[in-house]
Amino acid sequence: MGQIFLVRSAQASFGSANYDQLSTRGEQQARFLGQWFAKRGQRFQRVLTGAMARHAQAAEACQAEMPAASWPAAQRELEPGFAEFDHHEVMLRHCPEFADPAALGARLAGAAEPQRAMEQLFRAAMQRWMTGWHDDQYAQAWPEFRARVVAALERLDRPDSKQATLVFTSSGVIATVMQHVLGLQDYQVMEMTWKMANCSVTRLLHRPGEFGLDYFNNYAHLEALGGTDMLTYR
Repeated sequence: MGQIFLVRSAQASFGSANYDQLSTRGEQQARFLGQWFAKRGQRFQRVLTGAMARHAQAAEACQAEMPAASWPAAQRELEPGFAEFDHHEVMLRHCPEFADPAALGARLAGAAEPQRAMEQLFRAAMQRWMTGWHDDQYAQAWPEFRARVVAALERLDRPDSKQATLVFTSSGVIATVMQHVLGLQDYQVMEMTWKMANCSVTRLLHRPGEFGLDYFNNYAHLEALGGTDMLTYR
């Protein structure tokens, strides 16, 4: 039986001019993941990344901590199907005024609990995206995103099912994979995205024509090697 390790990207640069870059903490999270794999003697036959810069950066930081024999000799593969959805567009379709970053900053600054306020705003934005009532307003509607992710997963369904595959991607992608594998509802996808830790690992077991969940959102490597300071969600 094969194994597919889905890694949520390490912490990106939230609040900076370019979100799609690992933060200093995010790079360390990915290094801890590599150390954890190395200590366990884990070997991979394939490594794939989604299309975001943070996915590739997390893969590089992880690889730097692993023995050469643990990483496939073949070049790391780019799989655009595992790219995250456009958070920025989803938020702006719900709150067009946030095209001015200062407007969002002012809204959060006036909230008693800024992090909770941000979560509530984004939940509402995702609900709007997922209803299907406004599909023509998005570059990629929710059904199209879901189909793209499932197609990318199904491309991993190969005859050599005993291999171990490592995928660096994002929380929205992993939650959508969980929906497909476990038969979840759309609202559960949204809930799962908020519960996934940066650089956590979700493992699927695979045989031809079948994917099953082994474990979800494992961040033991971060707690063991970095302590609670390494545990982040945004």
